[in-house]
Amino acid sequence: MPAAHAPASTALALPSLRTRFRDGKAALIERFRDARPTAPAASLLIRNLTRHVDETLAALWQHAQMPRGAALVAVGGYGRGELFPYSDVDVLVLLPESRGVALDDDALKTTVSEFITACWDIGLEIGSSVRTVAECVAEAERDVTVQTALIEARFLCGARRLFDEFRRGHAEALDPVAFLRAKTLEMRQRHTKYEDTPYSLEPNCKESPGGLRDLQVVVWVARAAGLGKSWAALAAKGLVTPFEVKQLQRNEGLLKLIRARLHMVAGRREDRLVFDLQTAVAESFGYRGTRERRASEALMHRYYWAAKAVAQLNQILMLNIEERIGGTAGLPMRPVTPGKFFDRGGMLEVASDDLYERDPHAILETFLTFQQGVGIKGLSARTLRALYNSREVMNGAFRQDPVNRQLFMQILMHPAGGQTHAFRLMNETSVLGRYLWVFRRIVGQMQHDLFHVYTVDQHILMVLRNVRRFFVPEHAHEYPVCSQLAVDFDRPWVLYVAALFHDVAKGRGGDHSELGRVEVRRFCREHGVEREDAQLIEFLVREHLTMSRVAQKEDLSDPEVVQAFAARVGDTRRLTALYLLTVADIRGTSPKVWNAWKGKLLEDLYRASLRALGGAKPNADAELEARKLEALHALNLHSLPSGVQQPLWDTLELSYFARHEAADIAWHARSLAHHVATVTPIVRSRLSSVGEGLQVLVYAPDQPDLFARICGYFDGAGFNILDAKIHTTRSGYALDTFQVISPHVLQPLDINYRDLIALVEHQLAQAVASSGPLPEPSRGRLSRRVRSFPVTPRVLLKPDERAQRWLLSVSASDRSGLLYAIARVLARHHLNLQLAKVTTLGERVEDTFLIDGASLQKNRQQLEIETELLEAIA
Repeated sequence: MPAAHAPASTALALPSLRTRFRDGKAALIERFRDARPTAPAASLLIRNLTRHVDETLAALWQHAQMPRGAALVAVGGYGRGELFPYSDVDVLVLLPESRGVALDDDALKTTVSEFITACWDIGLEIGSSVRTVAECVAEAERDVTVQTALIEARFLCGARRLFDEFRRGHAEALDPVAFLRAKTLEMRQRHTKYEDTPYSLEPNCKESPGGLRDLQVVVWVARAAGLGKSWAALAAKGLVTPFEVKQLQRNEGLLKLIRARLHMVAGRREDRLVFDLQTAVAESFGYRGTRERRASEALMHRYYWAAKAVAQLNQILMLNIEERIGGTAGLPMRPVTPGKFFDRGGMLEVASDDLYERDPHAILETFLTFQQGVGIKGLSARTLRALYNSREVMNGAFRQDPVNRQLFMQILMHPAGGQTHAFRLMNETSVLGRYLWVFRRIVGQMQHDLFHVYTVDQHILMVLRNVRRFFVPEHAHEYPVCSQLAVDFDRPWVLYVAALFHDVAKGRGGDHSELGRVEVRRFCREHGVEREDAQLIEFLVREHLTMSRVAQKEDLSDPEVVQAFAARVGDTRRLTALYLLTVADIRGTSPKVWNAWKGKLLEDLYRASLRALGGAKPNADAELEARKLEALHALNLHSLPSGVQQPLWDTLELSYFARHEAADIAWHARSLAHHVATVTPIVRSRLSSVGEGLQVLVYAPDQPDLFARICGYFDGAGFNILDAKIHTTRSGYALDTFQVISPHVLQPLDINYRDLIALVEHQLAQAVASSGPLPEPSRGRLSRRVRSFPVTPRVLLKPDERAQRWLLSVSASDRSGLLYAIARVLARHHLNLQLAKVTTLGERVEDTFLIDGASLQKNRQQLEIETELLEAIA
């Protein structure tokens, strides 16, 4: 309710007003904290906070003795009457056009300034503007944000007549069509900023897609068009159904409750459900964590379902309003499927509102028609509404209907493509989860593994998108090898099914790959998938993590590793399918997880396995000779004297040639030809051949702490080590090669990369030559995600199959200095490092080292090593 002039008794001194405002607000928040976490409790808090601020501002207005011709107006969210515990309080001081008040009067400026200062003095952090009616109208025409704030203006106190004049002037200047266009474009930009998904793992409950702002936009454009200010008013105009009104009110209430609790827990304005706060907010709702499910996961699952519903309803209502005020409702309709679907302006429209109730098969036909329709770019508001209101039709009988199963397979198998858009649209409209009931369980499910940045359903759809792009020529530049393989891969839909099911059993406990295999076997049986294809799909779901694990954690230069993997795969079709799915899966986790080095490891494993599956038994001698010959050809291209490589090669074991490619062997020979047996450390660096970061060569007399010193340098210089190939020559020299990345290395065309290479070569050589004690490792700060979802540190030390060397596996939360801390422990126990596989999965590391040393033969010293490693990575 608008506040009138405060009575004389409320004209208190500022200290008293400050105390009353602070204590009153604290009491309201405390009462809300103690109340049951319900939507009505949040609504009551929002109303009471608004009323409390109204009364305080009215008292301050009187205290400042503002001129009688001026008015105080609430705008924005405050004007809407929605104040959350730490929301902005936006006000407009409205001044008349020189009617009894001189706008250039210094006394007036001083009075207004004192009023605004007084607001801040008592703790009201207001956003204020001071304008005349004409200035308001002019500013609104220039800035749609101002226009939006003013559309919700609410009179507080002062001159009511001036406020009424302002409302008339603003309404006359408002163009509903232009306003709708501007707000639609603004909403698209906002959605893009927040990743175009309600399912971000740290969503903004106000601004993200499916947040409160999406509901506010609907009301704003409806008010601008004179269609109503509330859901009930919109229903009266036929823009929303009674069922949708209930859904809007229920989901809006939940989002408001979450936002209010989030403010309360944070003690500040915070609209993002960041990891740091999710658990505390969840516990304020009464959720408690269990062994199977975190409290935060229960809250976020509830949030995602509400956000999804809001996103759907926003789309329906915005399209409805656009049709109503944009005149598109009268566009001619072209029949697409007689009696079922029309094309109206590029949008697929149902022939009747009750189509899906009369003919449930038409639900899946909608998406098949969408795929097939030339020029169809989306679903109309009428179609979206019909789908939204027909969810009860999609029951058990619907899922078991043979016709529907055939339609679903047609969508998957459609030769012209469109699977990506069709399945995303099916998920957005809740059809996918209603038809694939197993998929419904993972809609909005969080993943706490620190490298997935999407919920499970969004990750699955991202992987499906990635697989589909392998078969689209326009995207061949993104994945050249995958696109080349996809050309010859028959029945791509097999990969689409595997993508849909590979993570569908996440969150159940147990091995999700095995559980997913059971689910996809049932799907294949129910949908008539032929045995050969069904077996391949089962294999892909069961083994979808295998290729990544082998490529990133095992020694690919070991023929036995490749042979064992090839035997597990079985044939070339399975190998190609698994390779394509693995690349798509890793790239669908997070933009941070994929890099060119991982791509190279997967490609190397694929090619090596392809040779093994060809039936040719590995001939190590022949392969090494071929590699040496290729390296010699590369050296000849640089016009080096014949035999220049021989002094170095004479010192190298066969394992060196097995672990390095010909191009690297040639580079090493070229760099070290004149430095064999030198006592001065040699460091050479170049841009990585795989397209990211640097490749760094270190050649120096071997010493126990050499690897630690190298890691210490890279740590201090801000480099991340992706891979390390460690070799000790017959003459006791270390010949180590590192793949490193750094934000300083952008691309080959970067004019600073030569200076950076020179700096690395100089500084690393100095670090290697140093003989002082190893410095303490830096204790890098953990990211917010790691603090919220810590990884339990694990160290596993076991002998390899030949019992000659030991495999050290380390799992921990990533932080700067971690690899150096591990290297210091190895150096302290005089352990020799043969190979290092450094795998970073988002903010978790999974590192594998091949080591040997005398101390590993004694149980007591083994325990000491493992204990020290755990302390180092904790």
